[in-house]
Formats: sequence, C-alpha cells, structure tokens
Amino acid sequence: MLKKKLIVPIQSLALALALISSFTACKGQASTNHASASTAVVAPPSGSAPINSYAGIVSRVAPAVVTIRSQSRVRAPQQFPFLDDPQLREFFGDRSRNAPQQAPERIQRGLGSGVIVSSDGYILTNHHVVDGAEGIKVELNDNRVLDAKVVGSDKPSDLALLKINATNLPVITLGNSDGMQVGDVVLAIGNPLGIGQTVTMGIISAKGRQTGLSNGSFEDFLQTDAAINQGNSGGALVNTNGELIGINSQILSPSGGSIGLGFSIPSNMARNVMEQLQKNGKVRRGQLGIFVQPVTTDIAASLELKDTKGVIISQVQSGSAAEKAGLKQGDVITTLNGTAVDTPNTFRNQIANSAPGAQVQLTILRDRREQQVSATLGEFRAEAASEENSENTGGSEKSNTGKLGVTVEPVTPDAASQLGLTAGTQGLLVSDVDGTGPAAEAGIQRGDVIQQVNQRPVRNVAEMKAALDRSGTRPALLLITRRGSTIFVTVTPRAN
Repeated sequence: MLKKKLIVPIQSLALALALISSFTACKGQASTNHASASTAVVAPPSGSAPINSYAGIVSRVAPAVVTIRSQSRVRAPQQFPFLDDPQLREFFGDRSRNAPQQAPERIQRGLGSGVIVSSDGYILTNHHVVDGAEGIKVELNDNRVLDAKVVGSDKPSDLALLKINATNLPVITLGNSDGMQVGDVVLAIGNPLGIGQTVTMGIISAKGRQTGLSNGSFEDFLQTDAAINQGNSGGALVNTNGELIGINSQILSPSGGSIGLGFSIPSNMARNVMEQLQKNGKVRRGQLGIFVQPVTTDIAASLELKDTKGVIISQVQSGSAAEKAGLKQGDVITTLNGTAVDTPNTFRNQIANSAPGAQVQLTILRDRREQQVSATLGEFRAEAASEENSENTGGSEKSNTGKLGVTVEPVTPDAASQLGLTAGTQGLLVSDVDGTGPAAEAGIQRGDVIQQVNQRPVRNVAEMKAALDRSGTRPALLLITRRGSTIFVTVTPRAN
C-alpha cells in the first residue's frame, strides 16, 4: 500500500486527495487510472545513431524483477466498546450480549516488487513491502510462485532482503549509483497496481533528495520522472547499461498516482545494507552523537566565516563519540576524512555508512581557526535516535528586547520543569513575540529558550542586550532550545 507522510493508513487516502503528501510506492490495491503513453527519442552522443529503443536492455534485466505478494492477519477495531461496561449491559439487558462487539480477523494482502540480486535466490525489496507479513510469495517471470523468507529487514533505509529456494536465476548487476548524473536516462521496472510487469522511462531528475517520510531514516534518494505507482515499491531502477542503480521506494503525489516525482534508494546504499543483512541479519551504523545544521549566509556572517561551507554543530550528546573527541557546540565541520562536507544529510549518511568503532578525521572551524579532530564512532541505535527527538538567576526580571522584538525572562525551575528542560538549564525564556519584529521573521516562538547570543551564554536580560550590542549590524547567532531540540537561529537586530 502507499504509506502517506505522517504514516496515514491507505484507507484514509481518499480523505486527503487535495493535499500534496509523500507516499511510498508499495504494496496495496488501487483503482486504475488512465494515462496517455508517449514515445521519447533520446539524443545520442555526437556522431552516433539515435537511440529509439531500449528493448535489448529490458530483455536482459526484466526477468530479474519479480512480484512480491504478502499477507498478514489484522483485527478490526471494536465496534461497541461501551458494552464492556457492566452497568450499560445491565441497562440494555440481554440484547447487548447479541450485539456485535468486534469484527473477526481478516487477511490483509499487499503488493510490491523485488529484484533478484543473486542466482541462488536473494531478492532485494523495500522494508515496507514485507513489514509485518506472515506469509510472502514471490512470482517469477517464468510463472513460478515460490515462498520467501525474510533474511533481514532494515527500517531506517527501507530495505529488506528475502530468500527463495531456487537456483540459476536471472540477476541484475548492481551498478555505481554515485556515478549517475542528473539527466542520465533510467528505466523503472515493477508491477504497478498489479496489472503485470511494466517498464517506464525517464531521467535522473536530482540526487541526494530527502522526503522526510519517516523520522530517523537515512534518506539519499535518486529522484526520477520515470513513472512509479503503487506496486512498484522494491522494483528496479536501471541505467542504460542494464545495471541496477536504485530500488524504487517512494512517490510524491496529491492523488497517489505518478506525477513524475519518484524516489529510489541508491544502489550503493542498497549494496551496503544487503551485505550486512546477508551476513548478520541486521545493519550496524556508526554514530558521532551530534546534531548539525547547514551553514547559512547569516550564520556565516555571524561567525565571520569566509563562506557557507560545512555544517555547524547545534548539540553534542553527553557521553557520545563527539564529546569524547572534544567537539563542541558551535564548531563548524568542513571536511570528513578529507572530503568536503556538503549538507547535513550527506554528512549523516557518510557517518552512518562507517562501521561502529571506525576512526574518522574531521576538519573543524572553532573561533575562526582550523583544527583537526579524530573521533572513534559509536553505534547508532534507532530507539535512542527517536528519544533524542542548574543554577537559576531567579527574580521576576522581565524585559522587552526591542532589537529582536521579543519579551524574555530568566528560566525559573518551574518553567524548566513545564518545558521539559534539563535540570540546571540556563537562558532566557521567550514569553512574547512581536509579530512584526525580526525574531518573528526568523521563526522564534513563545516558549523558546535563548541560551546563547553569538556563542556567549545569556542568563539575564543585561547579558543578552550586551551581546546584541556587540553584533552591530551583523546578524546575531542565537542558540535556541525548543521542545527538547537545540538549534541555531540567525536574527538581524533592528536599530532602536
């Protein structure tokens, strides 16, 4: 079925047709949509003949793309739970005993696709295609239907590895997804809507995409305009050499049908996950233990940096590999193992692709000075990642800071408790925001706690005003705590 963003069940899909949401192009049934077909002629390299058919490639790779059908038992919700109350049963009498209270179990069936990656029966697909399944059937192109078992399934990457009892199977060779470029031609193969194996063509529209479908997932999608629909999940995205460069996973659509925004898990990520699942049945990932943000133009100006390269550390977890290595809040990481750090998502995936216990070399900027830091990675745990999501100055001091357009007051123990802050948290609580001021424009909200201004702790209004005065006309860099998360926000103070 399609999993809608915020994990809304497929049954609720019809209620949200007017909203654009993220979907996984996976198992489930849906009504058939009519679409016009078109033929594309791809311009060849200079001096060669036009490419007007991909039949040769399809004939080689299509036999290795299979249909996956899963089933699980589900129980409908109780229809009349109030009849469990003894007083209500007494009121309604014996008639209540005959009233239906709960529907019987039913079989839920799912549809997806998969890719044979070894001749002895290993198949790559999506985690969401087989998640919770009690029985899995694989339909091969020669019409055989075989039982499959789950070797391992990895929710963070949305990948799963299956095994069927068969030999001499056709396979697709895994290609190098890093070598794909925006504009390269690709073919998507799967079983959309259960109508049978279908091939669509498009190009790589973008790389390194995030959809934010699930918190804590490791997303580095190849985006394509090759049509992907329900049932395509787990199917193949291949290049014009017939190599697997992606596992089709998600679509973005207002209606559940393809509008040319499809997303595939890169083959290089799939290869790493597959090898670990085959060897250990699970995936282990490295973790540094920090939260990072992109270095925006305003952040660079606040820190007096020459450019916007790298990522800035907004939080260091206690006891983490980062803390042990001496990394600090406000450090800007510019390279990882000698490679320039581009975005927070890319950096996170690079760390996760390293094994726990591996050493990484980081180049950081601290106080505008470049330093080298070596860190030994810890191990990522999904449970801990989801959870990630002192002295009090006292008094009744409360003041409006005109330069930002906020009213602030010191954090009291009672306020810290109500906000779920760590004991001893110091800073200034935002109690009001001028809707026309620079703070509101920067996204600062009531209930935020300002802990630093330009990397200087602020415990009272006087310290905050002094820090803002030192900013002059430069944007001020504020460290904000909001609902347990710590982030940097830049605000350009207005002149009083």
